[in-house]
Amino acid sequence: MIIHQVYELWFKQILHEAALLQTRLEAGQSAGALHTARRIAKILKTIVGQLDILETMTPRQFAAFRPQLGSSSGFQSEQFREIEAVLGRRDVSADDPSTAAALHRRSVFDSLLHYLAASGYDVPEPALQRDPSENWRGGDPAILEVLAAVYADDEGDAAEVCEALVDIDEGIQEWRYRHVKMVERIIGTRRGTGGSAGAEYLRSTLFRPAFPDLWDVRSV
Repeated sequence: MIIHQVYELWFKQILHEAALLQTRLEAGQSAGALHTARRIAKILKTIVGQLDILETMTPRQFAAFRPQLGSSSGFQSEQFREIEAVLGRRDVSADDPSTAAALHRRSVFDSLLHYLAASGYDVPEPALQRDPSENWRGGDPAILEVLAAVYADDEGDAAEVCEALVDIDEGIQEWRYRHVKMVERIIGTRRGTGGSAGAEYLRSTLFRPAFPDLWDVRSV
């Protein structure tokens, strides 16, 4: 319970930093955006490490107090859903007003595209003017061409900023993976608290990058 409370504090900090990151990206502030993105990546490393504490429990020890959790579940974290929305996911439930608002404003990747356009890269106008509430599927050849140009100029700030966003994406995916393994280790394949599908649900969230284009460009 303490670990989950600490997570909520870190999630609050990530949301604060993500808002600052978007502001700095859209203002064309390379150094500030880079600094903020790296801070978010460091926070993600920290919360991944905290799973080690939960894994000191044996299945029997967890079962001893599990009934006291009632319907509580980590799945209920509205702040984590808001983080997913801020990063670009558009299929999360929006019971919380903050999450609902995030689903209708620019994602971090949208802000990156505006940053790249302001930095002189030929980002297609439709990508800059798109409806931010629509899911971004990635794979647009024109966007991949822009990103390829960014990485070709690997001495520039833009490539470093893109790599910092990859660090964030990798951090989220790493946290998901460690979360799955922790749940499997403690409760196996049983249903999670609150009636969630436990490890089965968590496995379904693995390997879903927030910024697919930043991974796809490596194969161009």
